[in-house]
Amino acid sequence: MTTSFQHPIPIALTIAGSDSGGGAGIQADLKTFSALGVYGASVITALTAQNTREVRAIQRVPVEFIQTQLACVFDDLDVAAVKTGMLGDAEVVDAVAEFLAQKPGLKLVVDPVMLSKSGDALLKEEAVSALVNKLLPLATLITPNLPEAAVILGCDEPQDVAGMERMARELKALGPDAVLLKGGHLASAQSPDIFFDGDQCFTLDTQRINTQNTHGTGCTLASAIAALLAKGETPAAAVKQAKVYISDAIAAADSLAVGEGHGPVHHFHALW
Repeated sequence: MTTSFQHPIPIALTIAGSDSGGGAGIQADLKTFSALGVYGASVITALTAQNTREVRAIQRVPVEFIQTQLACVFDDLDVAAVKTGMLGDAEVVDAVAEFLAQKPGLKLVVDPVMLSKSGDALLKEEAVSALVNKLLPLATLITPNLPEAAVILGCDEPQDVAGMERMARELKALGPDAVLLKGGHLASAQSPDIFFDGDQCFTLDTQRINTQNTHGTGCTLASAIAALLAKGETPAAAVKQAKVYISDAIAAADSLAVGEGHGPVHHFHALW
């Protein structure tokens, strides 16, 4: 007689848009969760018709259906961490924030997705205030890049690490438990990220990798952090491990031959 044993697995949820090209959005998030040993669930906020070169069309998902997806997932699954990506408009931001506010103790990573790699707008201007006032204060960690942080704060982008540190402190004042400010847009040979949680402030610095295959890097980093939080890591430990994961995924990206534009990072670089 064979006895079977159930092994509980950490569960993370991505609330984001679908990328038909597979490199970003929920596809990137679910690949990252799997690569890091976490079970992934998804709530789809929008459908995109896109590839490595362009976003050709976006179809919004009705907010009522987003709410139904959320309720259905949480009614059955023991979700330990949530990552939000493309939310699209203020109505969706409001609905997601209202739902997650009823889940105390949930680890929440907010990636304030505003533009695609090809420059297409993924968050309406009027949704920024809803994001700032309703969702960021619920977050365990937020992961804006420099253009996103400048929009959130209504200021110019910083030009150096010192300016990034000041910006990270201003972002922390908006209510999240911690901030990871991504410096990939900084004009330097390094790609520094700044972590600040009110007590610790440190720089995660890596050499910039010369590749055009960087589609989905922001989604992948944020979902890696969410996966590690679901596994019980602290925010500081999670961002350090996630930075190594995304750096290795970018370094291995050229080993894939996907599309003719900005190709995806290699989510399964350690497994394939």
